[in-house]
Amino acid sequence: MKVKIDTKEKFTVLTPEEPVIYDNMADELAAMCQQYLQGSLKNLILKLNKVHDIDGNIAQKIIEIQQSFYDNSASFIVCEMNNKITDVFEKEDLLEMLNYTPTESEAWDIVQMEEIERELLDSNDFEFDTEDDK
Repeated sequence: MKVKIDTKEKFTVLTPEEPVIYDNMADELAAMCQQYLQGSLKNLILKLNKVHDIDGNIAQKIIEIQQSFYDNSASFIVCEMNNKITDVFEKEDLLEMLNYTPTESEAWDIVQMEEIERELLDSNDFEFDTEDDK
């Protein structure tokens, strides 16, 4: 599968350059995405602006990839899907599970917000007032 890779400070944008992603490409797509979990830049944006259609199994595979990223404290966002791809996720009852944005810029914002959220949750620098403290 031919892809364009754009590395930013906090994430990588992976843009498949295939007009259709078929079922037989699912494992290759997963392997490409999973390799980023091993690197220093774990956050990944999957930009689908050049893809016109996907098979149903690809939609399921993307959900599985997304889950593996979140299981490893990393962000995975899909952006710039056309209506046909959105319909595939909807038909497979997966759209509500997908973390997606209309634009790449909005995907950047989500990565940055999730990074801040992880930093805050990992930090022990804050305390909550309890009723006993008052």
